[in-house]
Amino acid sequence: MFVRRRPLLRAAVVGGGAYMAGKRAAQREEEEAQYAASAYQQQAPAQQQVPAQPGTSMLDQLAQLSDMHDKGALTEDEFAAAKARLLG
Repeated sequence: MFVRRRPLLRAAVVGGGAYMAGKRAAQREEEEAQYAASAYQQQAPAQQQVPAQPGTSMLDQLAQLSDMHDKGALTEDEFAAAKARLLG
């Protein structure tokens, strides 16, 4: 006759193992999310918008962007992106 011994202990071990596997998967997802966020933040400074000075109108800011583009401080793509951010 076979008698099961310590079924609660066996269930606790199996449940504990599943808990730890789930916890590790959640940690991996969190680490990946943090890595993606840090990678995005490293790219973001290259895409910063032109700082607006207090009291300047949109027309003045557009003129300033145009000046910077004419002097070669902004590329065509940077100029278009900054203008789009300013207008919309």
